[in-house]
Amino acid sequence: MLKAISLSSAAVKADLLVIPVTEKKRIIDDPALKPLIEKAKTAAGFNGASGQQLTLYSQDGFNAPQLLFLGMGKTADLTAESFRGFAGNAIGIARERELSNIAFAVPTPNKTPIDWRDLGQGMMEGALLANQSTLETKKTKKNKPVSSIAFVSTPGMAKRFENIFSDVTALTDAVLAARQWVNTPSNAKRPEMLAELLANAGTAAGLTVTVLNEKTLKKKKFHAMLAVAQGSTQNPRLVIMTYTPKRQTDETIALVGKGITFDSGGLNLKPSGSMETMKLDMAGGAAVAGALLAIAKLKPRKQVIGIIPIAENMPSGNAYRPGDVLKTLAGKTIEVSNTDAEGRLLLIDAMAYAVKTYAPDLMIDVATLTGACVVALGEKIAGVFGNDDALTAAIAAAGKAVHEPCWVMPMPDEYKAMLKSDVADLSTTGGRFGGSITAALFLSEFVGTTRWAHIDIAGPAFGKKSSAYCAPGGTGFGVRLLTRLIQNLNILPSKRKEEAPAETDARDE
Repeated sequence: MLKAISLSSAAVKADLLVIPVTEKKRIIDDPALKPLIEKAKTAAGFNGASGQQLTLYSQDGFNAPQLLFLGMGKTADLTAESFRGFAGNAIGIARERELSNIAFAVPTPNKTPIDWRDLGQGMMEGALLANQSTLETKKTKKNKPVSSIAFVSTPGMAKRFENIFSDVTALTDAVLAARQWVNTPSNAKRPEMLAELLANAGTAAGLTVTVLNEKTLKKKKFHAMLAVAQGSTQNPRLVIMTYTPKRQTDETIALVGKGITFDSGGLNLKPSGSMETMKLDMAGGAAVAGALLAIAKLKPRKQVIGIIPIAENMPSGNAYRPGDVLKTLAGKTIEVSNTDAEGRLLLIDAMAYAVKTYAPDLMIDVATLTGACVVALGEKIAGVFGNDDALTAAIAAAGKAVHEPCWVMPMPDEYKAMLKSDVADLSTTGGRFGGSITAALFLSEFVGTTRWAHIDIAGPAFGKKSSAYCAPGGTGFGVRLLTRLIQNLNILPSKRKEEAPAETDARDE
């Protein structure tokens, strides 16, 4: 689908040629485009400001019948995200016009404030992510994906682009897979069904995949997870996806992703307005599985284990109840204060299992865990909590690099008193205030001494409206963040209150 072409833009054969335009300085050296960019800027309402667009048709000397000029604002403000949005918007316009073959005029890197790789990867990611297929549940197919995306530049730049095509495609394919899993209706991804989907994808990617059924989960004492699942007629599953590099490594990372395929709230039933989109409650598991798919192709020199506990949270005569006291895999007891706080019960058993079985150097869990985090940070930013400042800082830095923004949140010890129970070691919730913090503190009781971070993606996991490179629905948030983090993170001893670990770019070839 991706091509790199070293021709004059005028010679390119495509249905649509897309040209980025900034407000003052030209960022493209192609002589054929210079007079056309100047011509475009004489049109009323177009001067290259961000969000502007102009189409010229059938221009003399150009093979492409349509030339689309997209405004990008001030040159000094350009970032990799600017080019993701630029390419994503262009693909959206092409799909609306039912055009199949798209070409992008690539800016001259030394005329922008970012390096060629960030520029190129940004454009590629935006184009590929905006080109996602629609759900198969719709009979009428509109805005079909484009079939060919070309990047027009100098011979040297074209070669550089070709060298990163496979890596970028592996990453965007993983994001699109995560989106697809989130968007799949709950009746088509009951726990056993979702486990099979993930297992098949993992096996196809070359990962080692194990699926634990309810009988094995009982034997291994996943008491909290099984309690959540007992209200449903559908049996729970635990999916374990393992990437092991060819070269022996002593570095092991565990990723744990919440996999609630539908969350009714259980006996603490959600109001109807809060239930319709609860197919999204396995987005943490989708992010972890997607990251493992990308990692399998990108081959970092670290062992990575993805653990995804999957269940439904439903009300019935068998459902667990507020006031129940449950055992956990870690041995602690918990008092259920609200059955709609079910995700943390899956996570604590899965994390305790990860610590006991794999003794990872560090562990990260990802979950659509609390509405409180959305109240605090809105729908675009994830909350990051943890017991190691270097790790949480590295996560925030990785999120910034790929434009999956995160904000490091506090975990004050004095808030642990809010989790006190008179009948168990812990209560599952801590009351009305500080809900995202008390949820993280609850999780922290089950990680032992392992370096650990928790990413609450309740806000950014699902978008009600489309963006430049994402249709409404699952966003795949977390896949690019986790992949970036794992590719570049040096696993160092704990460095609380110090700088984040340095980044590297080692891979296992």
